[in-house]
Amino acid sequence: MPGLYSALALNISFHILKNTKRYVIIFPVNIILFENAEIGKPLPRRDERTLHLLKVLHKKAGDTFDAGILGGNLGTGKIDSVRLDGSIAYSLDLKEEPPPRYPIHIAVGFPRPIQIRRLLRDLSNLGLLAVDIIGTELGEKSYRDTKLLTDGGAKAALIEGAVQARDTCIPALSVFASLEEWLAERSWERSLSGNSTAFTERTAFTDYTAGAESTMRAERKPAISRPQEKNKRPVWSVYASGSPSRSPLLIALDNVRPEGSLALLSALGQSMVLAVGSERGWSDKERNELEASGFLRLSMGERALRTETACTAAAVLALEKIGALG
Repeated sequence: MPGLYSALALNISFHILKNTKRYVIIFPVNIILFENAEIGKPLPRRDERTLHLLKVLHKKAGDTFDAGILGGNLGTGKIDSVRLDGSIAYSLDLKEEPPPRYPIHIAVGFPRPIQIRRLLRDLSNLGLLAVDIIGTELGEKSYRDTKLLTDGGAKAALIEGAVQARDTCIPALSVFASLEEWLAERSWERSLSGNSTAFTERTAFTDYTAGAESTMRAERKPAISRPQEKNKRPVWSVYASGSPSRSPLLIALDNVRPEGSLALLSALGQSMVLAVGSERGWSDKERNELEASGFLRLSMGERALRTETACTAAAVLALEKIGALG
């Protein structure tokens, strides 16, 4: 729908008239996405994708471009003709399946509205499977009034991140009123149940905890070792069973009362759930709820981070732990 793409920052060219001068801001776009309802219809003259193809990429009739269906296959598009009214007639050859999303499900306490768009864009760009936004006890209640989650802006930000990564799929996005509701719903069980298999089939998990590299065996049971030495930060060793039905590793980021360090998580796991509090962190009641639900409280250092910084850093560390970064 042109209306959706008009809201996207993936939309490529914004023309701003100021003092009779035109300024063109270019956003990186690595694939042109279409929705199913658009197939067979020409791209309108003023659609940002038309502007990008003709004005930025300088495409003409007969030229090809990277294309995909939102939530579907990707491949090649071809400009069949540029019509007299400026619209584009095109054809699609989409035979390539999109890359599987990484089996990481992240929940974050409501951030500032100005941060939500950037946060969703970046988490989508990183390839995470699902994003939940939750109300927390210490979070600013007014942040929940943002219209971004209901006016299409959130979806636009997720699509922008996917387009940058040359992907057609976006993370599932859910909103929960409280941490208690989120823990009771256990939404990660739905998101991770069917995706981790696709990722593990193409990933060789390696155990570095024994001092030598060895491929992890499917029969290993999940285990956590905590050193007994006093005054030393724990080094966590988590082993994946290799079974898609195994419960994921549950981690709550906490730099106030941590049990260990996320950076020192030393072996690779199959799937992970990350919970990141609001900028004021977790309340003691929420820490107890997280612990009762099986979450490990791990830190990323002593510094208090902005919500979007903490989410991005935690996501990258998680990607490294599951072997997604090569």
